[in-house]
Amino acid sequence: MATIRKRGKNTYQFTVSIGRTADGKYKRKYKTYKVTTKMTEKQLKLHLQHEAYKFEQKVLSNSFISPKAMTFEEFSYEWKTKWLKREVSKNTFYLRSDSIKNHILPKIGHIKINEINTLMILDLMENLSRKDRKIKELSISSKQEIYKALMSVFKRAVEWNVIENNPMKKIKMPTEKKENKTLQVYTENEIKIIKDALKNETLHWNIFVNLAIATGMRRGELLALEWHHIDLHNMLINIEQALTLSGNTVEIKQPKFNSKRIISIPPSLVKTLKNYKEISKENKSILKIDNNKNWVFFNNKGHHFHPSYATTWWTRFLKRLNKKLQKEERKLIKVIRLHDLRHTSATILISNNIHPKVISERIGHKKTSTTMDLYGQALPAADKVASDKLNQLFDNDA
Repeated sequence: MATIRKRGKNTYQFTVSIGRTADGKYKRKYKTYKVTTKMTEKQLKLHLQHEAYKFEQKVLSNSFISPKAMTFEEFSYEWKTKWLKREVSKNTFYLRSDSIKNHILPKIGHIKINEINTLMILDLMENLSRKDRKIKELSISSKQEIYKALMSVFKRAVEWNVIENNPMKKIKMPTEKKENKTLQVYTENEIKIIKDALKNETLHWNIFVNLAIATGMRRGELLALEWHHIDLHNMLINIEQALTLSGNTVEIKQPKFNSKRIISIPPSLVKTLKNYKEISKENKSILKIDNNKNWVFFNNKGHHFHPSYATTWWTRFLKRLNKKLQKEERKLIKVIRLHDLRHTSATILISNNIHPKVISERIGHKKTSTTMDLYGQALPAADKVASDKLNQLFDNDA
């Protein structure tokens, strides 16, 4: 039976003898165990005996790895199989696993986990490079994923009594410098040009872009729309699901940050949506599509579009539009991401003096402060509109 010896206030050491070495010395395995709950003396004794017995069985079955002997790579495997795989989504699992594999293990994987200190982590974070070895700096989102992976690993290591101190405790998450962050959005005049060009595109993409601008919905939220989510009579959209990429597969999940919400549709779009709904029914009948998902946006097999396909279409659409504008010797439209239509929607609302709280709820932010931080650059324009309105009021008094 394993022996139990008290080490500290709530800390105990288990010792298991596994025989003698060639020189006659006893070979032992040790484990430090911390009691985290209050117990009576009798309960504590039984609890320690039980934990010591479990430790002994592991040692005798050769399945025990001494925490002090574990490298970061060995522990990260335990973390991935015993915690990460069970506690996070598939997409997060892939992101954290890739961060460990591509950026962390090559640097500190061989070091014993109890020997890794804050300076080592700081050095790792400050010298991150792209996997493809291109000179371009690693994106801020990739740096943040690496940080999150390290935080999770060392947090578990502390919780599982593998290490006493967390080397990540004083390290802050990498953030993008605010002065370098400029939103790319369209002006109202540019939107008019885009809307005019959309008349020559397939109807479902016409509707898709108009809804993106009018509602500020995310790409995955738009692609996950089913007709029962749209109340054309009351002019409302119920956003309760989204398409997300998890590795190489597409999953239907709750909207980002669990931002389920109901938002209104501009009346000018309702008539177009009614017409599109009827045409969709006819197309499904012609294509002989019969499935239990009545997608608003679907391909010729009746399935929702892949998120990357929507992005590819948007890129090609802008190229076609600019080619046409160039031929007509007109000013080209700036090329922005599909996601930036969401930012365009919010910016237009701010510029028209819509209250930030309303905008925050409409686009699905947890906090109004997030909306203000993100779209603060639009505030001067909104302030100018407010000033002009006040000027009209005072002009009437003159």
